[in-house]
Amino acid sequence: MFTGIITNQGKITKTGDNQLSIESALAKELNVGDSISVNGICLTVVEGGMQSFSANYIPETADKTTISSLTKDSAVNLELPATPSSLLSGHIVQGHIDTIATIKQIVQEDNQTTFEFELKENLAKYIVNKGSITINGVSLTLIKVDGKVFSVGIIPHTLKITNLGELKMGDAVNIEIDVLAKYVEKLTGGKDE
Repeated sequence: MFTGIITNQGKITKTGDNQLSIESALAKELNVGDSISVNGICLTVVEGGMQSFSANYIPETADKTTISSLTKDSAVNLELPATPSSLLSGHIVQGHIDTIATIKQIVQEDNQTTFEFELKENLAKYIVNKGSITINGVSLTLIKVDGKVFSVGIIPHTLKITNLGELKMGDAVNIEIDVLAKYVEKLTGGKDE
């Protein structure tokens, strides 16, 4: 489990054969078999070192996420799993990406940048105004939801310490909806996924 509070960034050093190699200061804290969130995707460390680590991914991950579009030197958001003593500053994040979304608009206003996204799939029933959503692993609060389109406001600090500050119109991002919405749906007689 993660919280969506990004602690580090990494840089892709190698891709191919459903594996990524990532350079990061977090590498020295990782062991083979550890989980790590990479742009919101929960991956398992398969090789480690003092300056970099590698993780594999399966075809399902490639189909549901933006992982295949990462190239050498791409910046990625990294988060270690939460521990019993971690602050839950964001929200409960599994690292299980539901879909991708594309940036439709970016508006700068004072100390906030508002991003408007369009979901690839219609998951709007799971997202609500002032609810939580995870974008590239970052826990954010929804400002507005209108069908497949939603917006979030991001402060300068978050733009600086994550790769969200590098995004531009048309870019795709990983989306994880709040898992609590899925459980509520199932418990109240909605569909079972």
